[in-house]
Amino acid sequence: MSQMRPATNMPSARRTTKNQPTTLEHERALAAAYQARFIGAVDEVGRGALAGPITVGITVIDIHEVREFPELRDSKLLRPETREELVPQVRDWAVGYGVGHASADEIDDLGVTKALRLAGTRAIEHCAIAPEAILLDGSYDWLTAPEPDLFDVLADDREPVGVHVPVTTIIKGDMTCQAIAGASILAKVERDGIMSELAKKHPDFGWDINKGYATNTHRAAIDTFGPCDYHRKSWNLTSPGHTAQGEGTTKEAK
Repeated sequence: MSQMRPATNMPSARRTTKNQPTTLEHERALAAAYQARFIGAVDEVGRGALAGPITVGITVIDIHEVREFPELRDSKLLRPETREELVPQVRDWAVGYGVGHASADEIDDLGVTKALRLAGTRAIEHCAIAPEAILLDGSYDWLTAPEPDLFDVLADDREPVGVHVPVTTIIKGDMTCQAIAGASILAKVERDGIMSELAKKHPDFGWDINKGYATNTHRAAIDTFGPCDYHRKSWNLTSPGHTAQGEGTTKEAK
C-alpha cells in the first residue's frame, strides 16, 4: 500500500509555545476527513540515544466519546513525577493504548527507520481497539508499511511491520495534540523505567540520569569501559555527533 498523504482539510500549522494547551482539534479533523471513529496517536522516544531501545507509544481515542484532557503535555515538558501520575489517567482516558520497543541490536540490524516501524507495530499490537487512522508526531511517516518486495513474498516467517491505515504527520504534535501527548507520556515513562533498571546492572554509564543519551560523561564512560550489550554498536559512541546504520529520519531525537 502506498504511503498515505496527510488529509487536505487538517488544521493548518500554527506557531506553538511550551505553555500552549493541547487540544483535540487535529484528532477531530482527522476523524472527519476519513469518517473514522477510532483515532490513534503515536510518538517515540529514544531515537537519539546511544544505548537502550527505541520506544513507541500509542493512544487510541473514541472520537464520539472522548473528553477534553488539556492537562496532557509533551512528556519532555513535564516533571518525572507528573508524567508517572498521568500514566494511569491516560490509560483510563484512551480506549486503547500500547508501548512497543526495538532493542539496540535491532536498531543496529535494521537501521533507525525500520526499528521505529517495528517498535510502532509492537505498540499497536497491544491496543485493545485498533486505530482506523493515525496521527504521527513529526514530519516523516516511518509507520506506514512499505510496499512488499519479492523477499517479503517468499519469506513466510518475516515479521510484518507497519500499518495499512491512513497516517498523518503533525510537526510538534506532542505539543498540540492531546492524544499524541498522551502517547509521548506512556512511551517516555516506560523507557525511562527500562533505563533506570539497566543502570543497576551497568552503573558506570549513568543511565539512571542520562537515560542512554549522549552526554559527555556517558561518552567518557564508553571510552573508559567500552560499550556494553545495550549500546548501539553501529553508532559513533565516543565522539560528538553520531550516525546510525540504515535509513535516517528527519526529526530531532527525543
